[in-house]
Amino acid sequence: MIRRAERHDAAAVLSLAKDFATSFVVDESAFTQAFAELITSHSACLAVAEVDGKIVGYVLAFSHQTFYANGRVAWVEELMVGESFRRAGIGRDLVTEVENWSAQQGCQLIALATRRAAEFYKVLDYKESAIYFRKLHPGRPSS
Repeated sequence: MIRRAERHDAAAVLSLAKDFATSFVVDESAFTQAFAELITSHSACLAVAEVDGKIVGYVLAFSHQTFYANGRVAWVEELMVGESFRRAGIGRDLVTEVENWSAQQGCQLIALATRRAAEFYKVLDYKESAIYFRKLHPGRPSS
């Protein structure tokens, strides 16, 4: 079952987020603050996948206004499914949740960056579109 995240899901999502992160170490206090904000944000979609009462995956996406797309776009920031639950359609269901949410938001498109899951997104009819760049702010640790 896919549903919007609720306060009591925080510990399970934190555990999955720690497995998702490769460039940063997830700080629990920063996570707690962000989680509380995200579950109530109109411009964020934080949804979880639940199997037999256990949270096994999550997706975090945002919508925002743009000039280039003549309106809102959605950006998938994070999508994680626990390793033992992969290849069971849960990732697809989480993407569908974002697609439905972004349509309700009036988004023109959905975009994301990925290093490890390009083939997954291609199967879902996502197309390669750009090269992703990033720069850490000076003085900010990556972990």
